[in-house]
Amino acid sequence: MPNTAKQDQPSEEYVSQINPILGFNSICYPNVFESQQNDSELYFNRELSLLQFHQRVLAQATNPRHPLLERLFFLIIFSSNLDEFFEIRVAGLMQKVQMGDVVSSIDGMRPSKVLSYISEIAHHAVDKQYRILNDEILPALAEQDIRYLKRDELTPEQAAWVKKYFAEQVAPVLTPISIDPAHPFPRLVNKSLNFMVGLEGKDGFGRDINMAIVPAPRSLPRVIRLPNELTGGKEHHIMLTAVIHGHIEDLFPGMTVTGCHQFRLTRNADLDLSDDVEDLAKALEGELENRRFGAKVRLEVTTYCPQPMVDYLLDEFGLSQEQLYRVNGPVNLTRLLFDFKIPNLRYQSFNHAIPKAFRRDSLDKNENVFHAIRKQDVLVHHPFHSFSPVVNILRQAANDPHVLAIKQTLYRSGTNSEIVQALAEAARKGKEVTAVIELRARFDEKSNIEVANFLQQAGAVVVYGIVGYKTHAKLMMIVRREEDKIRRYVHLGTGNYHAGNAKAYTDYGLFTANEAITEDVHKIFNELTGMGKPAKVQKLLHAPFTLHDRLMGFINNEIAHAKAGKEAHIIIKVNAMTEKLLIDKLYEASQAGVKVNLIIRSMCCIRPQLPGVSDNITVRSIVGRFLEHTRVYYFANGHQNPNANGKRTHRLYCASADWMDRNLFSRVEVAFPIEDPIVFKRIMEDLHNYLKDNVNAWELDAKGTWRAITPGEGEAAFSAQDYLLTKITRKS
Repeated sequence: MPNTAKQDQPSEEYVSQINPILGFNSICYPNVFESQQNDSELYFNRELSLLQFHQRVLAQATNPRHPLLERLFFLIIFSSNLDEFFEIRVAGLMQKVQMGDVVSSIDGMRPSKVLSYISEIAHHAVDKQYRILNDEILPALAEQDIRYLKRDELTPEQAAWVKKYFAEQVAPVLTPISIDPAHPFPRLVNKSLNFMVGLEGKDGFGRDINMAIVPAPRSLPRVIRLPNELTGGKEHHIMLTAVIHGHIEDLFPGMTVTGCHQFRLTRNADLDLSDDVEDLAKALEGELENRRFGAKVRLEVTTYCPQPMVDYLLDEFGLSQEQLYRVNGPVNLTRLLFDFKIPNLRYQSFNHAIPKAFRRDSLDKNENVFHAIRKQDVLVHHPFHSFSPVVNILRQAANDPHVLAIKQTLYRSGTNSEIVQALAEAARKGKEVTAVIELRARFDEKSNIEVANFLQQAGAVVVYGIVGYKTHAKLMMIVRREEDKIRRYVHLGTGNYHAGNAKAYTDYGLFTANEAITEDVHKIFNELTGMGKPAKVQKLLHAPFTLHDRLMGFINNEIAHAKAGKEAHIIIKVNAMTEKLLIDKLYEASQAGVKVNLIIRSMCCIRPQLPGVSDNITVRSIVGRFLEHTRVYYFANGHQNPNANGKRTHRLYCASADWMDRNLFSRVEVAFPIEDPIVFKRIMEDLHNYLKDNVNAWELDAKGTWRAITPGEGEAAFSAQDYLLTKITRKS
């Protein structure tokens, strides 16, 4: 394979590579590849690629195709994404720098260099975010009588109400902390809102105090709606920061406040658990407390915070100017959202469809969902299809005297989840319920522990999977006695058993009674709950055991078909592609003449369209109303017409696994074959629609630039998500 570019060398055009993010016509990788000296330059850096995805999300806040409040929501999502990026990715890179700054990624870039690029890009992106907020979103909201009022914009009546609100609702829960020898700088919780207050004068004990910290309790709302009688019923609000700032003197009687500035500290929030813990739940509970006070990685302050005060905070936290982010507005936009009931500024709601096979008019009088699944495989495509069939089959199983057992994997859930409630109901009614709960789903650990306790109290058997291997597979199995025969019904999915996510994420779910597949699922559940050798499965691809090897084999088959002059085509739709061996094999496939279409939502380390290496590889990302989450693998396998009737030789799998090291080697994952011809045709049509999307699509080039795709001259606009929304919700 040819070498490409110099390792670790920023181009002289670095600034011009960053600037395009300000316009969002293209989002560029910071390193321009010019020479051909190092194999590591065959790959993009995963952290920088992820940061590019966050920029594509931010770009949606400027897109006039989205309703105004949805644009605000994208702005908020960007803040949330960036928080996690610093808590996990940046924190991890900082640890690597401290451990020697050794290259450990396939792109060959030192962690310190990646951090430098991240700082440059993230500062530009954050500046852009607040310009969008202040110059576009807030003025447009004001035109709709939705306003976030500043202190000098309040009427006397409103100011009086705010003063009373502060005295009665805010001041009682505030704790001002002076900074003096008896009161050292407080230990601040990760991402908490705080105020740095400058003071003059003596306090009641005669001490000269010139600085204090006022933490804002998380129990207080960040956005406060003013009463209708003071606004004429309009959506007028004031930020908690403005309320506290406007009355900060009340917290320091007899002293003069010389300045009050909000700031927020971001910490390392990753959990560090050894593989030899004796009780995973107890170990996690201890680590969750540590997450609140992890290593410091970022400081956000308001634009007008004086430099001496900023320097004091940086020194206190041990951070550099590179880790400082000045923002022209609230330091935490994730708390900005308010539940405005203004339908014309949101996406129109729609009725989530029910698959035809599950509709009452499609079932005979005495039939139920189990009869429907025996007749045919049934596909659900969320959010276009309702999540209710997934819940309803559990509810029916709980009340069905013929159902003997239910087994379920849970990755992200809560005790109020309908899935969890249905499992608990089944356990209480005497069904053998087994829940394999992955406690270590990031940022949902506490909720998952609560679910485990809740289900155990209901009588379910709860296991935590395999220590060292996250259980990420999405599996449900119902065991039913029918005419003296045991029959299994399964649901396999690409996304979590989470009703909320099912309304915002695109995911596939397959209901099947295929005996070979249900037997495979049975074996995998036994593997997760018991001990022994890896399960020998017939139909499923199973990480960490067979999935990677089988994928490598499938690509090798396409290479052989291409060399034999047969159709050779690969389509992969996943959230991320970072695993080196698979990327290298796709390069080999491209050089053999295999057509490779990749639809990658976020991280992508592969370099498409690189002469002599990846000429036949295209990469696109779909960023739209719904978060793309389906994982699909297609291999033509020499087939001449993927939609033709007759014997099918091509391969189509849906999966829980992205093409990342962690999914393929450190998690329990499942890819399941699509063999029903109707389901096969529907998913293939979906893939081709995503490949022709010219509304929500971005394409990646060899230099790492993502360019927004727009309809060409005379070309009709086509959105795959809009098409699915219309097609499925009108007719399933």
